[in-house]
Amino acid sequence: MQTHEIRKRFLDHFIRAGHTEVPSASLILDDPNLLFVNAGMVPFKPYFLGDQTPPFERATSVQKCVRTLDIEEVGITTRHNTFFQMAGNFSFGDYFKREAITFAWKLLTDSVEDGGYGMDPTKLWPTVYLDDDEAESIWRDEIGVPAERIQRRGMADNYWSMGVPGPCGPCSEIFYDRGPEYGVEGGPEADEDRYIEIWNLVFMQNERGEGTTKDDYEILGPLPKKNIDTGMGIERVACLLQGVDNVYETDLMKPIIDLTAEIAGRGYAAGNHDDDVRFRVVADHARTAVMLIGDGVVPSNDGRGYVLRRLLRRIVRSVRLLGGHQAMERVITAVIDLMTPSYPELAEQRAHILSVAVAEETTFSRTLESGSKLFSEAADATKQAGSTSISGTDAFTLHDTYGFPIDLTLEMASEAGLSVDRDGFAELMNEQRQRAKADARARKSAHADHHVYREFLDRGPTEFTGFTELVSEARVLGLVSDGERVRSAAPGAELELILDRSPLYAESGGQMADHGTITTSDGVRLRVNDVQKVGKKVWLHKVVVDEGEIVEGDQVLAAVDAGWRHGATQGHSGTHMIHAALRQVLGPTATQAGSLNRPGYLRFDFHSGTGLTESQRTEIEQIANEAVEANYTVNTFETDLTKAKAMGAMALFGENYGDQVRVVEIGGPFSMELCGGTHVASSAQIGPITVIGESSVGSGTRRVEAYVGMDSFRYLSRERALMAGLAASLKVPSEDVPDRVEQLVHKLKEAEKAVESLRAEQARAAVAGLIDEGVTVGDTLVVAARVGDGVDANGLRSLVTDLRGRVADRNAVIALFSAGDGKVPFAVGTTDAARGAGIKAGDLVREVAPLVSGRGGGKPDLAQGSGTDAAGIDGALARLREVIGAR
Repeated sequence: MQTHEIRKRFLDHFIRAGHTEVPSASLILDDPNLLFVNAGMVPFKPYFLGDQTPPFERATSVQKCVRTLDIEEVGITTRHNTFFQMAGNFSFGDYFKREAITFAWKLLTDSVEDGGYGMDPTKLWPTVYLDDDEAESIWRDEIGVPAERIQRRGMADNYWSMGVPGPCGPCSEIFYDRGPEYGVEGGPEADEDRYIEIWNLVFMQNERGEGTTKDDYEILGPLPKKNIDTGMGIERVACLLQGVDNVYETDLMKPIIDLTAEIAGRGYAAGNHDDDVRFRVVADHARTAVMLIGDGVVPSNDGRGYVLRRLLRRIVRSVRLLGGHQAMERVITAVIDLMTPSYPELAEQRAHILSVAVAEETTFSRTLESGSKLFSEAADATKQAGSTSISGTDAFTLHDTYGFPIDLTLEMASEAGLSVDRDGFAELMNEQRQRAKADARARKSAHADHHVYREFLDRGPTEFTGFTELVSEARVLGLVSDGERVRSAAPGAELELILDRSPLYAESGGQMADHGTITTSDGVRLRVNDVQKVGKKVWLHKVVVDEGEIVEGDQVLAAVDAGWRHGATQGHSGTHMIHAALRQVLGPTATQAGSLNRPGYLRFDFHSGTGLTESQRTEIEQIANEAVEANYTVNTFETDLTKAKAMGAMALFGENYGDQVRVVEIGGPFSMELCGGTHVASSAQIGPITVIGESSVGSGTRRVEAYVGMDSFRYLSRERALMAGLAASLKVPSEDVPDRVEQLVHKLKEAEKAVESLRAEQARAAVAGLIDEGVTVGDTLVVAARVGDGVDANGLRSLVTDLRGRVADRNAVIALFSAGDGKVPFAVGTTDAARGAGIKAGDLVREVAPLVSGRGGGKPDLAQGSGTDAAGIDGALARLREVIGAR
């Protein structure tokens, strides 16, 4: 039975039993405790916790899940996947143990013709909690499972909770006996490789207290309602129903392994364990990557993006170790095709998913070329020093300069028989993070202790009035200074102020916060410099008290700086213009990856593996300005998410939206996006849009920057004045300036070449006598010297090659150093005879580089490097002679 059929039968079974089908939630939910959704019940947590009233009494779903704690174990064990599908049925105060057990048993054991899975009942072993006589009785007396196939287990195995205070309860797990060839008899208690768990039925009936492990917390008492939460592993059931040994041989995984084997030119399950692990890594990680990118994750160096980057890079490296190259596009395409029957949205996102994955492959392939060389040098140096641990500094350099994740360095070190100084690496990483985040910590409320805002969060959201008015009457609900509640604040105080309603926009969706004022009728005046959100619903006005004393409970007038708002709306609406233009020019894969709008300026990040050409940039600017000139009306309205998407409204990848969304439509089909920001009334109010730059901001992500309105005019005015000045200086009309500048640049380059040629001739003349000054060390002529300062690396290389040619028939080593501008370049060359005697230029460079505080490397015939300590040159020359003499 195919996996898609297993999934469909599960949902159909519970729909017939009166359950509401709930589509899988995104892998990214607004839960600070979770990187990704990791269990089927996670989307239902608010109902189980009592935070929200469920809209149904019975529900069923097949939830996408990702668990990444044990990425290194993927492929080593044959039951572990990072992505998996958890089928579940849920009851919110409706049915309980008897129905849950019966529903599960019928689906598992009913015949295929009757809609079940047709499993042999004698193969199924239930487990129950130690004192759950009721569950055992149902299994034994009503279902008919013999008592000897029902096992009781303790809290660690058969008592469920979320790991924190809240709902909990005993559970009953269902295991399938795979037969004696998989292990010993005796049920799950004896062997969980032979007896594999396929379903867990949680009887959520109690509330638990504090605790740190699975079985050390107190049961506080019963819940007001008894609930059911179950989870059946789709992949494990597929493994059993398809009669294969492990999840990697099922219908959604084995084709990926077969394709990888075709690309690599070697077989799976051919007796090479390491190769088999790599095949399984590719299959597992490719599937997970597709699902993550489809839900809006893009590669980055932290958080969810780092997990995705790590998965994609492990695919690249695994394929390479198998002997293949450039496999990403074929593998990802195959995964999309395999998963689309259950997740049709993947077909719509195909181009985007492929673009992100292939761009990461391209980037990492370059990283592997440069970083692997540096790793090999670090590993060799570590071994030569008699150590078994690569330094934290080297590991950090690999990460920071070459983009090597620490996990990859650890893997490669392990393969080389080495370890890594992880503490040293962590210390350097922490120092970098502290520097990078210092400004953010000072500015954003997200880093504050939110307990002080609890009262306001519980009260409900701040009413935002800024869509319809710039001045609003409001009441001061609270004042917060340095993380503490205060009742009043005097002139000069800087604090956070919470109002019941506000026209001032709080920073979100890329739009910066409004500036403005808060005043009272008796002369109190506060300056608003920033507005942030806490808990996504309470506005924190960052204010300075300019006049009077503000007191909690005061009635105030909150006013937006009209000039600031006008500029901000121009920037935000201009961003929508640029987004629409980009999609016209580049196609639907140019999806938004972030934005920032402030008065007169916008920047827009989008997914693309390549930069814009000059003609594309011009076309995007023209399309955006044509939309401005068309004076399109800007319409905003609220509707439900499904209708908005059906209308063609663009949603930000990975963003979580509620059932009701706000749509901003500009020019009908020209631009329609889900957006909670403020906008101009018509596109003409944006004013001219001038694109001032396009650049890369990371793997597969580009950034467009532009001015709008008067800032655009001022920019163009400055450019015009600059052009007029150049034309006057060059004594040509403005339209001839580019050609004239190109001519001058060409002449300058020719002059620079002539000067460089002259310097090279002078340098050659200066070093011509060095051969006569060379010394013989053993039987090797050593020509080693410091040449005139200011010779660059290329010049030294040329000189070394020239001198080596003059003594090509001798056993000789040429080594030249220079210094200038804080750098110490050096180069070493060897003749054929010297190499025949075992002298290698690369080895010599590595010996002398530390003496000038540098590093270097190269081939046996020619190597070079660079340092920063010119005072060490004499010592380096002496060391070189010493090494040659000691060979």
